[in-house]
Amino acid sequence: MSLTALKMREALACLDSKLRKKVRLIMGGGGAMLLAYQYALSTADIDAIPASGATIQELDPLVKAVAEELGLAVDWLNPYYSSFAHVLPSDYGTRLLDVIQLPYLTVSALSKEDLLIMKCFAARQKDVVHARVLVKKGADLTLVENHLHSLLQKSIPGAERAIGFLNELKAFFEDRE
Repeated sequence: MSLTALKMREALACLDSKLRKKVRLIMGGGGAMLLAYQYALSTADIDAIPASGATIQELDPLVKAVAEELGLAVDWLNPYYSSFAHVLPSDYGTRLLDVIQLPYLTVSALSKEDLLIMKCFAARQKDVVHARVLVKKGADLTLVENHLHSLLQKSIPGAERAIGFLNELKAFFEDRE
């Protein structure tokens, strides 16, 4: 089942109703594109990692209970994007955008720049369209480029490919000027 913005909000509200303490999630991927940047897409899941209040292991039974209650996939909320979290700038937390504020649950989305950094590393075909949207919405390409070059200097695997992805993205927009 695809998650629309409405279904995401419903699932997160249902999760909130099951929490007994404050939890903050940081969302990336398609969920952030949809809820924070109003990019009309549907996605199979919400990529989010707990920032405070609970671990993913503590949330897992609640996430599964929401899945059963709403007829969602058991991994409708998952930490899959954490495999790219190591490429985020150390100050990414200063650019988070709160998109959901409920009694127990706060969901913050990565900034346009930090999402773009992750899209450059993932470099899948669907990331091309998402990356273009982030640029059109005003992502600071200088911040992204400087950070990718700093990762290349640190010999972070995939940094060279990510820079290539960004260069292709920039060329796309330069060709349209």
